[in-house]
Order: sequence, then C-alpha cells, then structure tokens
Amino acid sequence: MIEEKVVLVNEKDEQIGLMPKMEAHEKAVLHRAFSVFIFNDKNELMLQQRALTKYHSPGLWTNTCCSHQRDGESNLQAGKRRLQEEMGFVAELKETTSFIYKAPFDNGLTEHEFDHIMVGHYNEAPVINPDEVESWKWMLIEDVKDDMAKHPEEYTEWFKIIFEKFYEHINIS
Repeated sequence: MIEEKVVLVNEKDEQIGLMPKMEAHEKAVLHRAFSVFIFNDKNELMLQQRALTKYHSPGLWTNTCCSHQRDGESNLQAGKRRLQEEMGFVAELKETTSFIYKAPFDNGLTEHEFDHIMVGHYNEAPVINPDEVESWKWMLIEDVKDDMAKHPEEYTEWFKIIFEKFYEHINIS
C-alpha cells in the first residue's frame, strides 16, 4: 500500500510540496488539513470517537470528521470524500474559516496543520467505518463546550483549539 501524502504549505496556505503523512507528523512540517462539523435540525453537533487503532488520539472525541486534502483536491472535495469514508454519508459543506495550529502528541508525532473548517447539515444516523470511528453521538454545542471543560482529556487537541478560538464560526444557531 502506498503511503498517503499530505500537501505541504506555507503560512499563506500556498502549496510548497508533498510529503508522506507519517513523515510530516514526525518532522512537524506545516501541511494542509480540514475539520468538518455536521449539525442537525436540533442544532446538535455530530461527534465522532476516533477508532482505538488510530496512530494518534485513539478513542478521543472530536468533530464529525477530519483529514488531509490530497494533491489537487479542493477543501470541499476533500471534506465530502472523507465524510463519506469515515461516516458513510455525504452532505453539502460550507467553508467558514481556517487557522494554523501545532499540537505535539505523547507518541512523538506532532500535528502542525493549516486547518480549514467546514460546516454542513444532516439529520440521519451515520454508517460509521469501524477502521476510522469507534462511536458517534449528537450533542448540543453548549453541552459539548461544558463537557470539554470538565473532561478535556476525552477530546482531541485540534477540537479543543477550534472550540476555544473559533467557536463563533461553528456555532450556527
């Protein structure tokens, strides 16, 4: 199996190269990524619990899905592709904002990403891919914020960062 490559970018989100995903995380090189937030008619956010076999942040709760754009793939194309791969459905997505973050992990890897945030709408239950997702649930965004404050160790680093800095871009009520 060929290792997936990530799109390396500068601080203006201009592509400067490609690198195998694991190498980018070992070297903490800035690369393009995205985070998708899906809401239902009750303004609840669909959360995913990462599969226990993930190489970082296994078993932690996070936004609906997230990953990396492929070479030549737009943010929206990547978001829709990965939503289908992880959660088993497709929804219309809208880009809201983007930001750069850096988060080291206990296993020596580091996420250093130019993260594009997208939001969408869906009301059904997902058909999760067990290789990617352990579980899922709907939660009101205020309840997520409260639970994250009480149990930060149960959430991914990027999800906590998004909530802290970009709450207004994902709170679509």
